[in-house]
Amino acid sequence: MRTALIVVDVQNDFCEGGALPVTGGAEVAAAVSEHLENHHGEYAAVAATQDWHIDPGAHFSDEPDYVHSWPVHCVAESAGAHSHPDLDTDWIQAWFRKGEHDAAYSGFEGLLAPDADVPMGDDEDVDDEPDVSLDDWLREHEIEAVDIVGLATDHCVRATALDAVEAGYDTRVLVGLTAGVAEDSTARALQEMADAGVEIVRP
Repeated sequence: MRTALIVVDVQNDFCEGGALPVTGGAEVAAAVSEHLENHHGEYAAVAATQDWHIDPGAHFSDEPDYVHSWPVHCVAESAGAHSHPDLDTDWIQAWFRKGEHDAAYSGFEGLLAPDADVPMGDDEDVDDEPDVSLDDWLREHEIEAVDIVGLATDHCVRATALDAVEAGYDTRVLVGLTAGVAEDSTARALQEMADAGVEIVRP
């Protein structure tokens, strides 16, 4: 079975020192890099997602409720939107940016970045290129199954996994390569994913 690894939102703003840090985010970045070093041969493709906000409306708030609204984070082209330096990007073949003008928790809402080799790539001279979704790209690579890792377990990992299984992929979440915002919401998210048919792989 052809399997892809999807690395979700391992970005500076979601790691320690960022605008919306997840405890253990930097550790996840390093652990994902180690996983790629040791297991890249098991994957037919490797993709990553990025929050990439321009004007996401009520998703940003000066008084966030941390459920539907959040502090400003991962603004397009900012250092906070860049992948964390402990994430080895050499194995990542394609980047999918999401949330320019909405919340966009799931990687399946993202579109292929104009320069797949450079996470902060220039958007110029690509206006005429057709949009490519994560699902489009996976199907082009004849992917049947996905492993999902990254940040945060209870938000974007959850949403990406639920969309993956709904799209028909055999879906696993590698919990040891994720970190959640809060213990209770992470536990609920893992149960929701399992109930939906996602295989939860614990270390």
